[in-house]
Amino acid sequence: MPIDAPKPQRPRPRVWRLWPCLALLITLASSGLICRAQAPQAEQPQPEQTPAQRPRRVTPTDVLPEDNTEVYRVDTDLVLVDATVTDATGRPVRNLQAKDFKLYDDGIERPLAFFNVERRGGVKRPVAVVFALDVSGSMTGEEMTRLGNAMRAFSERLVDRDSVFAVMTFGMRVHVLQNFTGDERKLDHALARLAREENGLSTHTYDAVDDAIRLLTRDAPRTRERQLLKRAVVVVTDGFPVGDTVAPDTVIERANAADVSIYTVTLPSFSRLLASNETAHAPLPTPLDVSGLVEKTGGTNVYATDKDYEPLFHALAEEVTSSYVLAFYPPEEKRHDGRFHTLRIQAPSGLAVRQSRPGYQSTNSKQKAVGSERQN
Repeated sequence: MPIDAPKPQRPRPRVWRLWPCLALLITLASSGLICRAQAPQAEQPQPEQTPAQRPRRVTPTDVLPEDNTEVYRVDTDLVLVDATVTDATGRPVRNLQAKDFKLYDDGIERPLAFFNVERRGGVKRPVAVVFALDVSGSMTGEEMTRLGNAMRAFSERLVDRDSVFAVMTFGMRVHVLQNFTGDERKLDHALARLAREENGLSTHTYDAVDDAIRLLTRDAPRTRERQLLKRAVVVVTDGFPVGDTVAPDTVIERANAADVSIYTVTLPSFSRLLASNETAHAPLPTPLDVSGLVEKTGGTNVYATDKDYEPLFHALAEEVTSSYVLAFYPPEEKRHDGRFHTLRIQAPSGLAVRQSRPGYQSTNSKQKAVGSERQN
């Protein structure tokens, strides 16, 4: 064969016949990739829209259980109110539910964001109580002894729950005899050390209550074992404050801010001597009565008319442990307008309601900005 003879050539594949197949494969592959890329977006749920009245959770501090599955947090925008409900005879009503209450903010009904009862899940609400005792010259030694026994009876009524007590005395000065304790022996020891202040020329009642509120704020957190703590001050006095450095309105404002209720026990005083025999069972109001300290903090005032104080303190213990807690989020425009807003709680017809605060004071925008800077 000649060297320059051409080599036999192989037939060329007919590529044009494969183009339709290749195009089909490319189309299917592209659509598959697109589907896989879009699939997670299609399956991802859209975030729920936050209701207008529900604010952003700012600096949560405590956890409050609503039930076994739902948890609320106390934040700077949540407004809490204690409410004690009584029937026509004055006895506490304990079996109400959230649906039985209506809460009005400046006359407008608001939905409840949180509702807490005295007993939840078989566990009773914990309590922190400060006993503030008048030991000025107007108190007799016999009254001091009977008061010690009555306060022991009060604490015994609360042994079925997590409870702590502090004891302070006041006359010309305020003294803390016992900080918060659940130890009965320590409480008995403090009550045994009650001593009458001889020649007391003043009775600093409002100063004592103010110190008690500070003590609760500092040493009795709002929650205890994941339950909302009931904070209370029980003041035992003759009802005639003298020489205070803190004004009643200031004490009320601080009590409202700390969710503290004030209860007073008014002992026999010269106000009874001013009343006639016909009105002996209706003592004249004392300056402490008319100050609004009790009414504006959700507490109650009782008069010690008998020598046996124990039944009186038993009933007072029932009052302290019978409150409901309602909470709501104010609308956005009210949270930081710097104004005072009124609150009113309504219970079913025929029942009376005492609430722990008449309203709430919102912070202004400047105060909020300063607080944010301090936190940062």
